[in-house]
Amino acid sequence: MAFVDSPYERYQVNVVTDHEGHSCAPVVTVDHPTFSRLFGRIEHKSSFGNLVTDYRMIRGGSLHDANGGFLIIDVRDLLMQPMAWEKLKRSLKTGRLEIESVGEAMGYSGLTTLEPEAIPLNVKVVLIGDRMLYYMMAALDPDIARLFKVAVDFDESVVREPKTEKLFARFIAGLVAKNHVKPMDASGVARLVEHASRLIEDSARLSLDVGLIQDLVLESDQVAEIARKKIISRAEVDRAIDGRRRRLDRVHGRSIDNIMREIQLIETKGSVVGQINALAVMSLGDLSFGKPSRITANVRLGRGEVIDIERQVDLGGPLHSKGVMILSAFLGEVFGQKNPLALSASLVFEQSYGGVDGDSASAAELLVLLSALSRRPVRQGLAITGSVNQKGQIQAIGGVNEKIEGFFDICRKRGLRGKPGVVIPRANVQHLMLRADVVAAIRKDSFRIYPIDRIEDGVALMMGAPAGVPGPDGDFPSGSVYRLVAFRLESFAASMRRLVLPTPDGVPRGNGENGGKVAAL
Repeated sequence: MAFVDSPYERYQVNVVTDHEGHSCAPVVTVDHPTFSRLFGRIEHKSSFGNLVTDYRMIRGGSLHDANGGFLIIDVRDLLMQPMAWEKLKRSLKTGRLEIESVGEAMGYSGLTTLEPEAIPLNVKVVLIGDRMLYYMMAALDPDIARLFKVAVDFDESVVREPKTEKLFARFIAGLVAKNHVKPMDASGVARLVEHASRLIEDSARLSLDVGLIQDLVLESDQVAEIARKKIISRAEVDRAIDGRRRRLDRVHGRSIDNIMREIQLIETKGSVVGQINALAVMSLGDLSFGKPSRITANVRLGRGEVIDIERQVDLGGPLHSKGVMILSAFLGEVFGQKNPLALSASLVFEQSYGGVDGDSASAAELLVLLSALSRRPVRQGLAITGSVNQKGQIQAIGGVNEKIEGFFDICRKRGLRGKPGVVIPRANVQHLMLRADVVAAIRKDSFRIYPIDRIEDGVALMMGAPAGVPGPDGDFPSGSVYRLVAFRLESFAASMRRLVLPTPDGVPRGNGENGGKVAAL
């Protein structure tokens, strides 16, 4: 009898939830939305080898606490819990909150236990999470539109103007006070504003990534502490930013070392026919850096095809393949009005052993193809990034700051000889937020950035001759790059006609099996 509860315990009150003292509707945030934490549970205890329970072991969940108010849940955490999402939808549909186990919700029979009566449910559920997760759920689950009718998409940035810069400075002051760090002067705040624009890759906007800005404030305070400074200035913020990049810079440093040791071949001086420096961006965790790549082109007599070697070996993504098709269409538009394009060209990213995607190299691929056709050399001291459309316009791309800095690092290692630079789309000028050392080199005119609008601008810059504008007869002016390209394509077409057309006696040109194949063209 010592293990038997007092006979009076069955008359005790079990408080499932309590809103006493609340002057407004409850607002509950769930950090770990498991099934039992959300909807409640019935506990058991061991008595003489058996599991027993009673009404005093009924425990409420977060929905009980938020009933009559608001419940805030991270949707990613919710979807990771078995049956929690389906149970939440069912409760919202019926307006009833039942306490049951996960096994019962899945249809399995469990222990003989209590069945508490369902209670009315009146709650507003707020799901927070990534927008792509919302789009996926809206596409796959029709209940989203019926149950969650108010969708809000918050921007990660704001327009950079004097008003928002002032608010941003106040926000930094709040972080300084909240985290009890050293005060920050105007130069330090200004550097953080610049970095906020760099984070969003737009000089006209400011990032709202609060976590990254707060971490940078804390790291700047630590730098000031080590330097025994009483105030955080621009120098301390710069050192904190450089330290963050340096800790993750192993792969980038190895890439530069491979280029300097000529393991990876990248030229930064002289001029070469059919060879150009393109720029790509690699992202590893929180670090993104630019990586130069060499693109080469070969041309020969053929059937008007541009072979993308990356695509042929399944290393090229669909966007990259689209870019190659677009430059083929541009060639047909400009040079295929009088004769068919009787060429076969091949493009390849040299020493590329991983996947290649995106169309930001299409301008470089078109220029190197024009170089191979015209036999005009391309300046190796210049690298280019940008996509091209069928009309020859150069379009904006992403990661322009990292791409410029990646080529600058190589040129600086080699002494910045010959005034190297990077050709970018003019639309990307507004996104420039470059490192201080790159800006200093540009001010000294030892490194240059060339914004362009059309592929013809890139031809003049990188080949040292005008592209050429066709006259009333459709011919390009003498001395222009396009005139050389057109002449080469005309020679290809003439050679193809000589091979295809029969001889005066009606026999196809060529002899034997090979002659038949050529005639079939």
